[in-house]
Amino acid sequence: MLTFALYFQKLTKYNLYAIMAVTELKRKDRKNKARANNKVAKIKELLRRPEIRNVDVEAIKASFAEKKAA
Repeated sequence: MLTFALYFQKLTKYNLYAIMAVTELKRKDRKNKARANNKVAKIKELLRRPEIRNVDVEAIKASFAEKKAA
């Protein structure tokens, strides 16, 4: 069985770059998937929040006062 050091000694410059390229592509793939997942999660979070509307605070206070009086 070859040790790690002996394995790399037998590699040519081209093979070493090919191995590194595969590692870089795997990392790039993970990054792209993470970006896409984060984007989807952000959109879902924005859709989950209720829409902000103009609220008449005085009318709400008046309705509480009416309920309390009744």
